[in-house]
Amino acid sequence: MRIARPHRWDLPVEEALRLQRRLAAVVDTGARLGRVRLVAGADAAYHPDGERLVAAVVVVALQGLEVVEEAWMEGRVTFPYVPGLLGFREAPIVLGACARLRARPDVLVCDGQGIAHPRRFGLACHIGYCLDLPTIGCAKSRLAGEHGAVGAWRGSWSWLRDGRERLGVALRTRDGVRPVYVSPGYAIGLRDARALVLRTCAGYRLPEPTRRANLLVNALRRGELTPRPPGPASDRAAPASGP
Repeated sequence: MRIARPHRWDLPVEEALRLQRRLAAVVDTGARLGRVRLVAGADAAYHPDGERLVAAVVVVALQGLEVVEEAWMEGRVTFPYVPGLLGFREAPIVLGACARLRARPDVLVCDGQGIAHPRRFGLACHIGYCLDLPTIGCAKSRLAGEHGAVGAWRGSWSWLRDGRERLGVALRTRDGVRPVYVSPGYAIGLRDARALVLRTCAGYRLPEPTRRANLLVNALRRGELTPRPPGPASDRAAPASGP
């Protein structure tokens, strides 16, 4: 999978903030998804030393949610921790994992924020911009905006707002389980983002693509699989393990 818009990641913090604000202006949240056949999920986690990151991306077929391909990469984090600049810490390694995919998914779901971000440019926006691919942020916690009560049943949702601006939704993906926070990342609208996340949830709180990516990341951190260093090669096309 090709990285369509590479850029420098070793920026000073103030320059990184300016780049986020500039790129936020090109995020299209009015685009409609076309036919979707393959959905990818991306997740990342740190080793205990806090200096190394493992990223995984899993591609599933929308019909049946079976795993089509998975890839991963490990790398050293080079950007400091700054609230709201997670993309500069994690995106380079997530993109490295994406570059190893042979299949190009139709849409990618990130375990992170889309436009529900202080500068409207979360990790999902950054990944989508660089890949020139529709992306969705599906986060386990809220970073920006407020929402009202969400019904207890699967499919219930409430707008996530900052004043009058709609940033996304708090979405109940399983009866009685805490909602997730869904926002457009890149080249997708709110309605399509919400519908796709709900459609890809198979009895769990998280969408199946990111849930599978999370299982893979945890297996890598436990040493059950070998993280590969940066490089252009693809990993494997095989089902992910886990429930």
